[in-house]
Amino acid sequence: MSNQGLLSFIIQTIISLSVFSLFLAIFIDFLKYSKNKKVLKEKKSIVETGTMTLFFLLFYIILRSGAGVITIKSDLLINTLIIPGTLLIVCGCIINIAGRFNLGNNWANQIKIYDKHTLIQTGMYKFVRHPLYASIILMFYGACLVYRSIYAVAAVSVIFVPFMIYRARQEETLLIQRFPQYQEYAKRTGMFFPKIKKGGI
Repeated sequence: MSNQGLLSFIIQTIISLSVFSLFLAIFIDFLKYSKNKKVLKEKKSIVETGTMTLFFLLFYIILRSGAGVITIKSDLLINTLIIPGTLLIVCGCIINIAGRFNLGNNWANQIKIYDKHTLIQTGMYKFVRHPLYASIILMFYGACLVYRSIYAVAAVSVIFVPFMIYRARQEETLLIQRFPQYQEYAKRTGMFFPKIKKGGI
């Protein structure tokens, strides 16, 4: 096996483990937190685990088909895309799983406010208001770098990111009603990316 072939095998293994870990974490959330709890407010959204999974399948089909792939002959240049892309996927996976631990039993597939709902501002939520969505965005863009597909970039940018913004805003409407301090939290904390302040983040 050539050096490039070995690198490719390692990268594919890392990506597969990251994606598997993400889906396992989602499955565990469904098992742990989908039980009957007293719901104070609920809003159905077209953006939920099912539709996000459908997008993942569309994204996977685009990558597998090789549609829109930029041809690069230099292994060095390919690696300058693959390695950062893989790091984004791994980082996204870690952020997502950590964010799920932080969120705990506040998690829901649909938008819900529970009677014992709490406003989480620690852990990953100290840096961004929606780390679960932000992390998946990172993972998708990381995959776009690894597989060099313009069509995949377009799909994430035109479909997935706007859907995440839409879902996040729906959630925040209910959170502001439940937690008056949420507006102050939103002022100092970015939606998907940390806000840059004087002297640092």
